[in-house]
Amino acid sequence: MWFKNIKIFRLSSNFGLAAEAIERQLEKAHFTPGSSLDMVSMGWVAPTDEGGLVHSLNGQYLISLRVDKKLLPASVINQVARARAAEIEEQQGYKPGRKQMKEIKERVTEELMPKAFSVHRDTRVWIDTRNHWLAIDAAAGAKADEVIGMLAKAFDPFPAAPLYTEISPASAMTQWLLENDGPGPFTIDQDTELRSTSENRATVRYVRHSIETDEVRKHVQNGKQCTRLAMTWADRISFVLTDALDIKRISPLDVLKENQEALSTADADAFNTDFALMTGELGKMLNDLVDALGGEKQV
Repeated sequence: MWFKNIKIFRLSSNFGLAAEAIERQLEKAHFTPGSSLDMVSMGWVAPTDEGGLVHSLNGQYLISLRVDKKLLPASVINQVARARAAEIEEQQGYKPGRKQMKEIKERVTEELMPKAFSVHRDTRVWIDTRNHWLAIDAAAGAKADEVIGMLAKAFDPFPAAPLYTEISPASAMTQWLLENDGPGPFTIDQDTELRSTSENRATVRYVRHSIETDEVRKHVQNGKQCTRLAMTWADRISFVLTDALDIKRISPLDVLKENQEALSTADADAFNTDFALMTGELGKMLNDLVDALGGEKQV
């Protein structure tokens, strides 16, 4: 159940709602399938197979946002619209104008919508009321924006803000590469991206390849900064840090997997075991990461 990517937000220290109170607010926007004419439907669903809209364990909450989209390719709409336009041209003796074509496409879209396939995806959200983190399991900013927008509607406003640090991730990662040494419990792995700060945005990537300090120095002298860096925390979790302070490709290492297997055999509730392990380890890692970046910046 480990999150693969996380967008990090700082939860206000004043946030103290119990799971029951959060559930009451989310219930107002519980997911219901849209009508045949709705392209997108969005709402909250239970994050586990059993239980309510909030899964709670020792001050850690898990919620899930479902987004359902109708698949109606533009190529299909255009194909049917062109056929309709050809029929109209034959009847009236001239091609439909731009305004008429727009109306034809709109009618075709309405006719095809009930036949369109629906696909849905769930975006999980971890609320840490002890360390005041809000983490969204999303690689794309648009998915995180959907979650924040729905939370803002439910709580008007939701007390979370983007996380800023005293040292920018790009500056810190560049310095770590120059020193060929990670800060504190962090070590540097073999995936790296350096990008120019100039308009051409020239980019150099190293994949599963160690980068020598002299190479880094040369790239930095040419105006590049590190924008992605693969790292390992405390020999327990590997991940990639970006210049936007996003954490990607999260993977628990063998020592955690062994602990997880040992606990799962003794604990019938495997999901709670996994959830407790993930939130406990990631919570400590996030605190160490903020410290490595000079602490949190107050804005």
